[in-house]
Amino acid sequence: MLRLTWVQPEDLLGHELRQARLDGREPSRIEERWRAAGGPDAPDRAGASPHRVSRYLRLLAEDLLDELADLPSRLADDEPTEPAAIRAACPDWPTARLASTPGPLAFEASWLGRAAGCLLGKPVEKLPLDAVRALARASGNWPLTGYFTARGVPAELLDAYPWNRRSAATSLAENIDGMPEDDDLNYPLLNLLLLQRHGKGFSTADVARLWLDELPPGRTFTAERLAYRNLLSGVEPPHTARHRNPFREWIGALIRADVHGWTNPGDPGAAAEQAYRDAVLTHTGNGVYAAMFTAATLAAAATGDHDVHTCLRIGRSVVPHRSRLAGAIDHAVQLAARHEDFDTVVDELHARYSPTHHWVHALPNTALLAAALTHADGDFTGSIRRAVAGGLDTDSVGASAGSVAGLLAGSPAALPEHWRAPLKNRLATTVADFDGTGFDTLAHLTHLEAYRP
Repeated sequence: MLRLTWVQPEDLLGHELRQARLDGREPSRIEERWRAAGGPDAPDRAGASPHRVSRYLRLLAEDLLDELADLPSRLADDEPTEPAAIRAACPDWPTARLASTPGPLAFEASWLGRAAGCLLGKPVEKLPLDAVRALARASGNWPLTGYFTARGVPAELLDAYPWNRRSAATSLAENIDGMPEDDDLNYPLLNLLLLQRHGKGFSTADVARLWLDELPPGRTFTAERLAYRNLLSGVEPPHTARHRNPFREWIGALIRADVHGWTNPGDPGAAAEQAYRDAVLTHTGNGVYAAMFTAATLAAAATGDHDVHTCLRIGRSVVPHRSRLAGAIDHAVQLAARHEDFDTVVDELHARYSPTHHWVHALPNTALLAAALTHADGDFTGSIRRAVAGGLDTDSVGASAGSVAGLLAGSPAALPEHWRAPLKNRLATTVADFDGTGFDTLAHLTHLEAYRP
């Protein structure tokens, strides 16, 4: 039996109940109806529950999803959705400044950093924090100094905490042979293609058409999969982000933001606006702000004139001041500055978010990203190992941390060889004609788009 992940209405309902509480709506009465009918909880870490429910429960879930979407939010004033209102809620919105466009070597370092950070996190994606720590310690790799390995790990520990099923064959140190396919690399490739076809003035509808043309639906997950389904059902953007999509504040838009930052060096505001037009296809609220934050941070880093702390402050300036994400970033940066031991930072972040937020939600993951970069002072190895050691969406946070730290490093030669060499200057993908492309080639293509008006 095929149980397609991230689309079953009976699974979405549990996620939507939690999301409703997070974004200021009161779902108690709707939840009582679902429980009284025997409705199940959402799967904890998987994308689909193992068993099919009755036709009645499925239809009820669809109706309740629509009712939940109509509930008013008490956070609407603090977390606007329209571009002008978002900008008005950011009192320190950054202005453009003259900056030299970084050369291809800086972009290559950022592409490589994104790949290395992603690859480091792939084998332990979906595993709980205790498992990440135990597996690394068992192989003598804690704090993380290299890619995960099964060598030396006791069989009973591997039985208790199996590697990510899809990634172990390509992402453990003993198996790496170039960069394997991952959505954290597919989306930057798609956005590079987006700029090649439509330029920086692209619309959200252009993003949607590109996905339908070039992105296999089986390579989408969470919010992206539901937005894709909505497109095929005739729902138009930006309603694709909200219609029966409880993942709209998860991390998916953040992992698509890099190209928008890379191609706007010295103009974080333009990078954020570009990321917004991409993000609203699939996300709302803090899911969109997370993408804007990442794009603006990278646009600041691309100038080569700022340290990581200044870049993060500039990124924070495009996030509405009273939003939940603004508070999460501020708290994470303060934690990182206060504690010498990063494990303590991670434990405090988990204590704050794990009881209420899914491990793929944008708030804890963006907080971890900001904390990792701050605590490592922008150092490449320090940034990616802290991001992955945080035990949330390990490959995605590792990728974003590697992208920022790689760009700040300025050239591939500044990244340690043991991270770069296994990548063999090639990546696998199902996007367009990019399969097997080298990171040096991607850097040159990115450089061209950064120069294009």
